[in-house]
Amino acid sequence: MTVATRLAAGATPTGERMDASDVELVFRREASRVLATLIRLVGDFDLAEEAAQDAFAIAVAQWPAAGIPDNPRAWLVNVGRNKAIDRVRRQAALRERRRLLAAEAAIASPVWVSEAEEGAFGDDMLRLIFTCCHPALNMEARVALTLRSVCGLSTEAVARAFLIAEDTTAQRLVRAKRKIREARIPYETPEPAMLDVRVEGVLAVIYLVFTEGYAVTSGADLMRDELARDAIRLGRLLDGLLPGRPAIQGLLALMLLHDARRGARATLDGDIILLEDQDRRLWDRAQIDEGLALVDQALRAPGIPSSYAVQAAIAALHAQAPRWEDTDWRQIVGLYEVLLRLHPTPVIELNHAAAVAMVDGPAPALDLLDALSARGGLALYHLLPAARAELLRRLGRHKEAEAAYRSALAVAKLAPERRWLARRLEELRCKGSDPTLSD
Repeated sequence: MTVATRLAAGATPTGERMDASDVELVFRREASRVLATLIRLVGDFDLAEEAAQDAFAIAVAQWPAAGIPDNPRAWLVNVGRNKAIDRVRRQAALRERRRLLAAEAAIASPVWVSEAEEGAFGDDMLRLIFTCCHPALNMEARVALTLRSVCGLSTEAVARAFLIAEDTTAQRLVRAKRKIREARIPYETPEPAMLDVRVEGVLAVIYLVFTEGYAVTSGADLMRDELARDAIRLGRLLDGLLPGRPAIQGLLALMLLHDARRGARATLDGDIILLEDQDRRLWDRAQIDEGLALVDQALRAPGIPSSYAVQAAIAALHAQAPRWEDTDWRQIVGLYEVLLRLHPTPVIELNHAAAVAMVDGPAPALDLLDALSARGGLALYHLLPAARAELLRRLGRHKEAEAAYRSALAVAKLAPERRWLARRLEELRCKGSDPTLSD
């Protein structure tokens, strides 16, 4: 097994020579947790981000010859800490000396990151997510800042999570960092009594990290497995920290049930395999069983179910169907209607319309999508025109379907999705040129 293969599988082949691509795999695996620790030590988002970049640059230069350290995360944290000290010292001539010396003293103590230290409450990434989800910030700012600074998502990915423009997201991030700095929000895990007021934002962050891992914003790959795994890890930690919470159980179940299909979602060439075409024998049954048990617990809890539990119940119906044809679409439509009352969003409306198409046919579903499109809530979301195109294709309105596919292609940025849309568009063109072909 090569170094790269073992790194991708989660192993750490210490002491072995590596090339730049191996270091890149370590970066993808460790970046978020290294940054979280540096932010806690340094107490400044921008300084920690610069220090983390410095540490990885040094790793790229040194590890190919020297081999990977025994504890790569600790190595990166310590190097990053030292680079942060260097940056503080270089600014001494420009800033008041006493404050800089205090900043240096605050970050100069040695650190060693051990797995034993990363229990539920001591995990730096989870701790910092709770810190960023401070009630002094509005919910959107809490989630956006955490996704960008702690979880390492690009500004583009954060913008996509909120379905807003990238420059708007960048301005929101700057304002959130400034408010944390000016309000002197401490970089520490809040007291247990304060966890409940922050948990909603923490759940949103974990969910959106998983979403970016499960369906990447842009690039060549359909999935980022390390992000999905990290989100599930955080979900388990949160469930251990605050046990018996239906919303947490629902979110963890939702992630497990979706992630269980990972091995069947793409071809060896990286092309998308739609749910109806997936080989269900490749689904992770143990993970599905765990998710189903959590769904049951979450839905049995007294009171109004959480939106995460309802979404998990929808995923459970897909997971329980032995074949695509056996899917209980009527129950799925009903669950989406419950979800629209609990947490109405344009994306949930889109998914509800897709389920309606499976029960009542494409015409009523198209009416729902046209009404959604007229409100303009998903102007930057390529799956809306893609869904319209599919319904128009089923209705035999091929020219309109072609136009909708082209609209989807104009905003889609993920290569596998672009290839799928291009194939659909080409199929329609072929049908249009041959009148003997029909659906």
